[in-house]
Amino acid sequence: MDKKFLESMKKDLLARRQTILTSLAEQSDDMKKLVKTVAAGDVIDVASDAIDRTLLDSLGSQDAARLQLVDNALDRIRQGKYGKCIKCGKDIPQQRLKALPYALMCVNCASEEERKRR
Repeated sequence: MDKKFLESMKKDLLARRQTILTSLAEQSDDMKKLVKTVAAGDVIDVASDAIDRTLLDSLGSQDAARLQLVDNALDRIRQGKYGKCIKCGKDIPQQRLKALPYALMCVNCASEEERKRR
């Protein structure tokens, strides 16, 4: 794989990683604020806060999953395996990696896996 492209992808992945970490930290602050307000609120406020907490938890788990994908992609770069489909071993096209830098599979293998899950 082209070193210039690889460096570009590494830079993009590191930026995405930082964005996710910042988002998780902000959600944690928001969660702390929600917990503090529950004790002082009425029934409607408590219900609303419970919904907000559930939403924040869901967003947090999505960010955590995305963070894991980004970290795995960075590991593959370090190991020299980045850009190879984990299923068939062929190169993942650069256009796909630009769109989804933590892609594990080429389009054909990813489509096949998606059909199996249905």
